[in-house]
Amino acid sequence: MATTSPRTGPLTNLAHTLLLVSHNTAAFLLTPLVLASSLLTLIWIGLPFTILTATTLRTIANAQRTTLTHLNPHQPVPATYRPMPPTGVHARVRVILTDTATWRDILWLASAPLLTFLALLSYTLYAHALYQTLYALILWRHIPSLYGFITPHTPTEALLALIPAALTLLLAHFLHPLTTSAHHKLARIILAPSEKARLTARVAHLATSRADTIDTQAAEIRRIERDLHDGAQARLVALGMNLALAEQIVDTNPHNAKHMLAEARETTRKALTELRDLVRGIHPPVLVERGLDGAVHALALTHHLPITVTTNLNGRPADPVESAAYFAIAELLTNTAKHTHATHAWVHINHGRQRLVTTVTDNGQGGAQPTPESGLAGIARRLDSFDGTMNITSPHGGPTIVTLEIPCALSSPKTLPSSATA
Repeated sequence: MATTSPRTGPLTNLAHTLLLVSHNTAAFLLTPLVLASSLLTLIWIGLPFTILTATTLRTIANAQRTTLTHLNPHQPVPATYRPMPPTGVHARVRVILTDTATWRDILWLASAPLLTFLALLSYTLYAHALYQTLYALILWRHIPSLYGFITPHTPTEALLALIPAALTLLLAHFLHPLTTSAHHKLARIILAPSEKARLTARVAHLATSRADTIDTQAAEIRRIERDLHDGAQARLVALGMNLALAEQIVDTNPHNAKHMLAEARETTRKALTELRDLVRGIHPPVLVERGLDGAVHALALTHHLPITVTTNLNGRPADPVESAAYFAIAELLTNTAKHTHATHAWVHINHGRQRLVTTVTDNGQGGAQPTPESGLAGIARRLDSFDGTMNITSPHGGPTIVTLEIPCALSSPKTLPSSATA
């Protein structure tokens, strides 16, 4: 069977096939450059040429990987190239030539004619069957013979061409799933990374994710320390000084002592408020009590931007996942209110296929981009700790749609799907 998605139709499959063939053709046309760069690596001047050729080949191969993954999302074909050094021509060429993924790309390039043949064989037969049918009905009057084998002189003789047309059509229909599946499988075998490469990439990803998590936690700890030092701690110090002064003058100047005690009471109130805000920033109590569903609804109710929240959760994710999702949503809504000039936002939370999927949409001006120091990049790093992903669609003029996905399981069932508008 073909490995295409069951929801795709014949025209969509044809479009995907033509896209794959275009990749194969572009790679095959790159063959002279690959050969030339291989020879030129013997002299220094050829090294930059090798880098350029390898980069171009990788771009084409990644386009093929993306299309194959789109055809069958359950069997993705990731790219696992070794990281390229930022500088140094020799270092870059060394990484390219010693990377197994590079040689897989070259093998795919060499296999481009075979892959193209497999992809187009059934469609070529369909085209011949159509041509034979048109010849039998119309074209026999203008074209003397069909492939030099059939030369009709009457309409009845021309109809004999329908026999090879029917046989060609049956052959195309029989071969189509076989050749399509063979093309996809062969391309996947060539372009998909080996298990060792997958594990190496996975380890590198986990190492980077772990480093980002440590940096994020260290920054969070510094923020908490700063907030405590500048806020609650300073107020408590002032509170102690006021109480000490009030204790000294309570007998000699009770009026001022009473005033100082009132200031101490106000300082206590402000310190408690700051401590509550600090605790809420670490882990909101409403998240513990009501879960992600209730916490996001509460967030929407207190937000000055109108927000529609819909949820479809049959349980609760683990506490760290719940916290990460909540703060990601809160950060996205804050960015929406600050930067997009939106008048409404929508939050939808769903769980399926062992993934927590959250979509945050607004009707603002669009153009959101995750720069390295932006809040969006921080959200991506937070989700990366859980193997989560963030996808942004934000054309200029809007709308902005941000989709968050975090792999997780849910605990015991709780509530039916709910919705609210704040």
